[in-house]
Amino acid sequence: MSISSTITKPYTLTKALCFLRHHHLHLRCMSNVPENTVYGGPQPQNPDERITLTHLRQKHKKGYPITVVTAYDYPSAVHLDTAGIDVCLVGDSASMVVHGHDTTLPITLDEMLVHCRSVARGAKIPLLVGDLPFGSYESSSNQAVDTAVRMLKEGGMDAIKLEAGSASRITSAKAIVEAGIAVMGHVGLTPQSISVLGGFRPQGRNVASAVKVVETALALQEAGCFSVVLECVPPPVAAAATSALRIPTIGIGAGPFCSGQVLVYHDLLGMMQHPHHAKVTPKFCKQYGQVGEVINKALLEYKKEVTNGTFPGPSHSPYKISATDVDSFLSELQKLGLDKAASAAASAAEKMDATKLPNGGSPASD
Repeated sequence: MSISSTITKPYTLTKALCFLRHHHLHLRCMSNVPENTVYGGPQPQNPDERITLTHLRQKHKKGYPITVVTAYDYPSAVHLDTAGIDVCLVGDSASMVVHGHDTTLPITLDEMLVHCRSVARGAKIPLLVGDLPFGSYESSSNQAVDTAVRMLKEGGMDAIKLEAGSASRITSAKAIVEAGIAVMGHVGLTPQSISVLGGFRPQGRNVASAVKVVETALALQEAGCFSVVLECVPPPVAAAATSALRIPTIGIGAGPFCSGQVLVYHDLLGMMQHPHHAKVTPKFCKQYGQVGEVINKALLEYKKEVTNGTFPGPSHSPYKISATDVDSFLSELQKLGLDKAASAAASAAEKMDATKLPNGGSPASD
């Protein structure tokens, strides 16, 4: 029984939707995506699988660690999705690991929105959190709310993250929450504040700084944040903040006593071997792979095979033209006065015929 014939019967819309759900058939949710494209196109997100704040609160309540990884494009988002990572952070660290800057400061809101949209198309399961970039929320609470709204409406994010450190930013976090947008806070080393901090310097290494980390985290909780990132602080300070808060803490260079951990995608994969990236890769990052070496090896092998003419070989030249059509094609080329082109085509056809298997077959199917 076809779907169309079933729905066109005197069914109500509710019954039709129930039929689709019962038979595990999903309606396309994005009207701007064609039904069929060459590469299949992005698929609609399944709300039944998406990680929500409720899921994170349940994990935190049960003491299960929360996993967070950054992603900046469709491929990295798909990898996070496949791995079942809880939270995908579209971080302003893209400024450094994608755009090649020395700090997070140069990246713009429009650039961040491009990254957000790409990630939203690839990640169907993780909670999506978008970083508010430097210069997009500091002027006023109204500016902060406007930027956060764009992150959700234009970027496809579920929540936003902002760096704290001043009373005005706490106020902005509260205003964003009151506007109906979930907020993840960020304390400790806040990379957008390196002008004030004097560089990428760990925080909480003396009494006053350690107390400030905990107090700022508590202020973010009171502002309504659902979680707080603790970056580059000593483990005892992170443990104190985690104990004092009712919301999850996500550590990065903050030791093992947080509610969860976050690392940058490129860093944990050992993605790049470039001296610039080595310079900005933090010492707290563990590399779970040497993907950069694999990439370099593959590129060198590709260059070698193109240079020596072994790629593309028969198995990667799959599109065929019959001998009869080749002869006709050569004739047409000669009529056009393209004798040189006809000779090139004839030579190519002979070489491809010579690569056929002894039994008359071909290494690749038609």
